[in-house]
Amino acid sequence: MTKRSVAAVIILSIITFGIYALVWLVKTKGEMVRAGADIPTSWLLIVPIASIYYTWKWAGGVEHVTGGKFSQVIAFILLFVLGVIGMAIIQAELNKAVDRGVPGQLPQARVA
Repeated sequence: MTKRSVAAVIILSIITFGIYALVWLVKTKGEMVRAGADIPTSWLLIVPIASIYYTWKWAGGVEHVTGGKFSQVIAFILLFVLGVIGMAIIQAELNKAVDRGVPGQLPQARVA
């Protein structure tokens, strides 16, 4: 997983009128799948009803990556109710998971 600036997630999502939000979902999905989460293809985002299913599975990936410290239900509700602010809260939790060490992922080398 990659640590991302919480402020950048908010600002870029607003500046790009939501396009960065989609990019963020796809990028974090790829990272969560590499960490062992079971999330379907991102193409489901463009189909209205299927995007709800995709978001539910994506929220399950958040729960997997955080080791159960951040509930799938909470992540799902945050994305739908709070939108960009929910994304920022989730990104903060993903950053904490990176600091703790994401399950199923090799540790990253540190540059001196």
